[in-house]
Amino acid sequence: MLAKQLSQVLAQLCRHSEVVTDTTGDMDRRFESLRNYGRLPRGRGNRGHALSNEQIVAAVPGLTAVQPSWSGHVATILAKLKPVGGKTEAFGNAATLADALSSILIDCAIRHSVVSVRLSVAESGANSHGLAVITYEHDGTRGQLSFVRDEAVSLLQPGARLDAESRYAPANRELVLSQRFFDRLAGEIADARACPSPPVGDGSEYEREDAEEARRLRLGARPLSRFLNVGVDNQVTWPREEMLIEFDRYKLVLMPKTNDHMQSVHIDLHANRLSMEEAMTIINRFLSVLTWCDDQYAIMQDGWAGNPVPVAVHKRNLAFTTTYHWVFNRDIPASEEARRALALYREGRNAEQNFMIGYAVLSYFKVLEVRYPEGKDIRSWIAQIFPLLQSGLDADRAKAFLNACGNENVEQYLWKACRVAVAHVREKHPSDPDVVEELHRLHNAAAIMRRLARHFIRTELGVSDSPFSDAAEIASEQSAASPSPHGQTSH
Repeated sequence: MLAKQLSQVLAQLCRHSEVVTDTTGDMDRRFESLRNYGRLPRGRGNRGHALSNEQIVAAVPGLTAVQPSWSGHVATILAKLKPVGGKTEAFGNAATLADALSSILIDCAIRHSVVSVRLSVAESGANSHGLAVITYEHDGTRGQLSFVRDEAVSLLQPGARLDAESRYAPANRELVLSQRFFDRLAGEIADARACPSPPVGDGSEYEREDAEEARRLRLGARPLSRFLNVGVDNQVTWPREEMLIEFDRYKLVLMPKTNDHMQSVHIDLHANRLSMEEAMTIINRFLSVLTWCDDQYAIMQDGWAGNPVPVAVHKRNLAFTTTYHWVFNRDIPASEEARRALALYREGRNAEQNFMIGYAVLSYFKVLEVRYPEGKDIRSWIAQIFPLLQSGLDADRAKAFLNACGNENVEQYLWKACRVAVAHVREKHPSDPDVVEELHRLHNAAAIMRRLARHFIRTELGVSDSPFSDAAEIASEQSAASPSPHGQTSH
């Protein structure tokens, strides 16, 4: 049986399964997805390749997916399900659902014992999708064999039982396959093998696959490729179509902005023999050269790695807070110090959110300089305040920050290795904003400085962070008269 024949047979068998069922195009998309997941032979050259029993069985669970394009993913999940209670003599001593389905198709006696096969890709446990139940009759007794994910370790032990009707997900969609389904499928397979026929149709179902293969070749994707995909916010000159370029000894893929996607840079970590951090540094070097040539901005944003082909990066759609009853009752702060501190804090927060991390560090330091213009005074203040804030920090971030400090005091590290390093170019404390490890270090420092800046504005300047009340500003007069870190009255 050829893949196209199987597609037509499954479409016919599913014709009365719903009010609206798969069209020919829908079934073609299911089979395209199955090929993409390696469940069926890929490529137009395999149109005439006769499918094995294992390949035919691999296509059946794909019918469970509501969206045709998810068939390969769903089939991959369901095929690996394992029998509750471990291997059983039923269904050919099947170790997986795929083995059980193969036995049903191959063995007439087993097939005639089947009442139904129920397949669902709903959650069978927290973040664990997939459940199958085979109902069968043996010697006049009806029984059930359930299949679950292999992370359900306790259910895979000998003697384990599962109430298949007690589902984790409050709503479940199921595909129910009757004995007649398998009888007719087995008959069609036997007929196709008895009288082999040439490929059906013109092969148009492979057109998208052919186009994707041509794209892979054009963009330098290989079987072992592992692409890093990074979004870029920029105004530099950019290609209008995706293309493979050379930068130094590296190959980069550039993708243009669309209605749904932003400009992006992609690099094959395997082909270029780079770690993710090294690749991000190369991308920063590339953007730095572009910025210099065009005299326009280019900011690398976040991304991910692991795809076998370059994947377009969606435009940022960050979560934000809304409320049905928006209440705001604040005035412009009367204190000039408070007004400047809030302005500098806003600039720092904007810079941190938009990946201009060096400027964020400086802006948060400038908040403290509103009252303490000398470095020794800021360092003394940080030494007093940091222990008060330390318990409220994210544990992983705090650990990374303290590791970066090493044997140096927190206040000295923040001043020399962060504030001075990003504000000046000095051999003793070099800071290269193209190097990703340096950016990670400064991101941690910026988060710490933001907490210090907020504490300073609230306590030293007495600015309330409530949207409803300016009451905390009363404390600013008391703060103005309090001793500064170096023992003099603050003004």
